[in-house]
Amino acid sequence: MIEPARLARLKFRAWHRGTREADYMIGCFFDRFHKDWSEEQVSWFERLIDEEDVDIMGWALGTLSIPPEYAGPMMDAMRKLDYVEIPR
Repeated sequence: MIEPARLARLKFRAWHRGTREADYMIGCFFDRFHKDWSEEQVSWFERLIDEEDVDIMGWALGTLSIPPEYAGPMMDAMRKLDYVEIPR
C-alpha cells in the first residue's frame, strides 16, 4: 500500500504547477488514475513531476519527443488527455 502522506504530497504537487493548463493536465491525471498505481507507477509520477511543465505538456500533447525514461504505458495514458476535466 502506498503511504497516504506520500500521495497527499503528490496530489499537492500535481495541482500546484504554476499554470492553470498544467494544473489541469497533471492534476486531473493524478486524480483519475492514482488509486490504481503500483509502487513503480507512483515512483514514475514522482520523477515526472520533477520535470518542467512545458516538457511534460509537450510530451503529453505530442509536440516534443518523449524521453525513454518516461515512455511507456503511463505516458500513453497521459497522452490520451481523456481525463482532463475543466470546470466552466
